[in-house]
Amino acid sequence: MNSIRNIVLLVNLFVFGQLAFSQMNSDLLPYQNASLSFDERVNDLVGRMTLEEKTSQMLNNAPAVKRLGIPAYNWWNECLHGVGRSDYKVTVFPQAIGMAATFDDETLKLMGNATSDEARAINNDMKRLGKEGAQYHGLTFWTPNINIFRDPRWGRGQETYGEDPYLTSRMGMSIVKGLQGNNPKYLKVAACAKHFAVHSGPEPGRNKFNVAVDDYDLWDTFLPAFKALVTKAKVAGVMCAYNRFRGQPCCGNDLLMTDILRNQWHFTGYVTSDCGAVEDFYTSHKTSANAADASADAVLHGTDLECGEAYHALGQAVKNNIITEKDIDVSVKWLFMIRFRLGMFDPPSFVPYDKIPLSVLEDKDHQALALKMARESMVLLKNKNGILPLSNKIKKILVVGPNADNGDALLGNYNGFPSKLVTLLNGLKANPQVEIIYKKGTDYVNAKSEDVQEALAAAKTVDLVIFAGGISPRFEGEEGDAGNGYPEGFNSGDRTTIDLPKAQTEFMKQVKALNIPLIFVCMSGSAIGFVWEAENVDAIIQAWYGGQAAGTAISDVLFGKYNPAGRLPVTFYKNTDQLPPIEDYSMRNRTYRYFVDTPLYPFGYGLSYTSFGYDWKIKPQKHINENDTINFTVNVHNKGKMDGDEVVQVYVQYPQGFALPLKELRQFKRIYVASGKGESIAFQIPLSDLKKWDDNRNALSLYRGLYQIYVGGNSADHRLAYNFEVK
Repeated sequence: MNSIRNIVLLVNLFVFGQLAFSQMNSDLLPYQNASLSFDERVNDLVGRMTLEEKTSQMLNNAPAVKRLGIPAYNWWNECLHGVGRSDYKVTVFPQAIGMAATFDDETLKLMGNATSDEARAINNDMKRLGKEGAQYHGLTFWTPNINIFRDPRWGRGQETYGEDPYLTSRMGMSIVKGLQGNNPKYLKVAACAKHFAVHSGPEPGRNKFNVAVDDYDLWDTFLPAFKALVTKAKVAGVMCAYNRFRGQPCCGNDLLMTDILRNQWHFTGYVTSDCGAVEDFYTSHKTSANAADASADAVLHGTDLECGEAYHALGQAVKNNIITEKDIDVSVKWLFMIRFRLGMFDPPSFVPYDKIPLSVLEDKDHQALALKMARESMVLLKNKNGILPLSNKIKKILVVGPNADNGDALLGNYNGFPSKLVTLLNGLKANPQVEIIYKKGTDYVNAKSEDVQEALAAAKTVDLVIFAGGISPRFEGEEGDAGNGYPEGFNSGDRTTIDLPKAQTEFMKQVKALNIPLIFVCMSGSAIGFVWEAENVDAIIQAWYGGQAAGTAISDVLFGKYNPAGRLPVTFYKNTDQLPPIEDYSMRNRTYRYFVDTPLYPFGYGLSYTSFGYDWKIKPQKHINENDTINFTVNVHNKGKMDGDEVVQVYVQYPQGFALPLKELRQFKRIYVASGKGESIAFQIPLSDLKKWDDNRNALSLYRGLYQIYVGGNSADHRLAYNFEVK
């Protein structure tokens, strides 16, 4: 009987709850009613707003509209490699270019998920404190930067996933999916693909620079990643760039914003300007007379949100009859759709992410993931006579160089701050079997005689010298953030030469003259032209800006606790003479896809402590039709004595006689293979992915003819090759 009474009681409670919920909803305005669709609620809310209220919500620092219960909100937040710029201690992963070097899009998705967990926890706490409108604490993140790193001198290239459109697409889609989550109704956080489009330096003059690439380069290089994130990953936001494209500012561009983004790709998210980009319309581009004209032009082209001040003039633009309130409504609805999808107007009990606690910040899983990604990002470029991993005969090591104990060189730019930061010196000292001595030796660009002599004297007493050099985020980065006041070679965040600063090379030459084994650990956000080092030092590790666990990761590689498998996401050129002018956006002789000279190290390159063999398990088809998919399977064998990862890379060479890429990455897979074991990897390449721009058809088209597939460990490794014909 008791069980029957309990059932009756539960039914009554359920019915009562439903009636109460119905009564509650009947007392709400439609936009407050969580049982209605987001479209219905957004339309109702915007329909109740005055023009002044609407335009106020189109600024990144949007004020509260108290009469409608709209809280203040600041759209500007960053999470390039972990939550950035907040005053909470967070997990800091390797800089984006380092994560690209992992060639591990699956782990990058996990990083996005961990970052969005921490972002939600911070936002939940800020709401608890009544500070939800504070900058750098919201849920709209202006990440990822998927511009193509076409020139290593661009200081912001460190924020990207490298020079290849396919790698950038894969990595970009993964972080977007990790950040935005998989809830069918709510966004975990809102990601934003930037900077749309054809934007990659130079930093000086970015506010007035005009780019005029042809249609082939536009669709072959600069648009594929944006298309993938918009049409496949369903990214919530897009940021338009500072520069002009074919004479029009990117944030007011007919082709980019209207034709491609909204009409062809059917983008349904929001668009934000880069900060101050709309003001540039009338201050530097001179395409608009004043703020009213500029703001109207931007909104009519689909720039819904402005990071800046020009949109204060939107009310005047309506009065001047250059834009209508209905035009304003379009943008305001896009913006509120994002806020509703983030759950900002629903009870916390409805939004699963509102329950994420502060305890996720820097939790053990996130710290372990930061170390995993740092390890995976390390690229072994040289290992003369197998000097690495270090043997147990090495008892005393001298660590020198400007990045040996420098936390700045681990954090990159657009970074957050962890509770603990492990420099290379810290990481090496964690190995009790060796004695570690530290002397700075030289700074980045200058060397004091007494510092050099002290370090050289110490070098005579050790078994091995590790030089930690390169550059730092204080030298390369965004205009205004880096490179100002530094000597020749750096300019407003960009570099004017890719050479390693002379002071560092000269110091290493003096160490080498002592006939002591020398290992060079290079930290940078871009390619360095270290020709002397490549020829003369015993080992080279490219360590990027490796995040909070960089020192542990580098040490683990040096001592063989981890077998390196990172790969270069950019071509390492020999010197600046191999580069076209940075202002030239044509892809001719740029990146591995079009570079005809011999690089220092090719795209996709990286060594291991073991060796891998390849053979076909299933070869591709010989003849393929336009709508088919290329299918093949590759066996990979670990022939060495050490377990480790291999990054299997698949390149396609296009039919000869056309101005097409020399070769192009079309698939990759990072796999773990135990010593003496093998793995089989199946690949599929839809033929539609090989379409290139055809001026005759004014569209992307598949070129007929003989293609070749290369499979190996880097772009110059043709371990397996196979021809196929497209009829």
